[in-house]
Amino acid sequence: MRVLVTGGAGYIGSHTLVHLLRADHQVLVYDNFSNSSPEALARVRQISNRDLASREGDLRDASRIEDAFARFRPDAVIHFAGLKAVGDSHGQPLEYYAQNVAGSITLLQTMARHGCARVVFSSSATVYGEPDYLPFDETHPLRPQSPYGRSKLMIETIIRDWVAAHSGARAILLRYFNPVGAHASGRIGEDPRDIPNNLMPYIAQVAIGRRAELAVHGNDYPTSDGTGERDYIHVEDLARAHLAALDALNRIAGCEAINVGTGQSTSVLEMRAAFERSSGRPIPYRIGPRRPGDVARMCADVRKAASLMGWQAELGLEEMCLSTWAWQSANPGGYGE
Repeated sequence: MRVLVTGGAGYIGSHTLVHLLRADHQVLVYDNFSNSSPEALARVRQISNRDLASREGDLRDASRIEDAFARFRPDAVIHFAGLKAVGDSHGQPLEYYAQNVAGSITLLQTMARHGCARVVFSSSATVYGEPDYLPFDETHPLRPQSPYGRSKLMIETIIRDWVAAHSGARAILLRYFNPVGAHASGRIGEDPRDIPNNLMPYIAQVAIGRRAELAVHGNDYPTSDGTGERDYIHVEDLARAHLAALDALNRIAGCEAINVGTGQSTSVLEMRAAFERSSGRPIPYRIGPRRPGDVARMCADVRKAASLMGWQAELGLEEMCLSTWAWQSANPGGYGE
């Protein structure tokens, strides 16, 4: 299959590329490299021992994405591209709506013109907001608490309407929980440009000495130890989920939202302790105030992923920590070292 991957040089995208290439898909990466590095693509080629095409561009550049479609003629799209920091989105809401929502509209318009009717969308469990019950299943009310989460929900709605308006169009909306970990080779991993917004890269940067201590955002939540609990999923499991979703597009009709998680939750302090064990490094921390938009606990109901895609997570907390430390210790400055 010919697959166009938006944002393919990013954290989740790069890991997914390895699996796509090893499954003998032809791939074009479309990425503006605003929060990623072309070096990630070079390393994907090395890991997979296969080649891929890439095109630098912003999704809001209609003529550039049009040219990419005309030259590559994709059968399907995996759509990762977009801004993704919950905290930053509160201070830059218009940028999040412009990049995420407007960019997705341009992508779907281009897909329609070229008869490309299959898309796997990188959504988020932040669309759920405060839980009425746990674990979250796909029928839970959708009440995102941040501009980032609201942008993801808007795109989900737009994709649903686009599918309904185009005969034969199909889409899977993968609602990620909390991706962590790295490729077992230590060659690709999560490389935030600024202060990490996600827990695992922050912990890893403390362990390697790039940061003095871990900032824990709140310890007064109604959880096991007062810190937030999340459903962490290994990025390699998540990458496999995208291949399963591509295959499932052959069997579904219309548009389906599917949770991608483990069904287990881990607190901030539990993750810190697990990383200390895996790395052998101390992780000092300090307690700070809660962040806007954070919820106390998130956990996925993953039964739909198993029944519709034949997929389930296979890797646990130890593999998440060990692979992250392999990446961070081999690449203390990330791709820019």
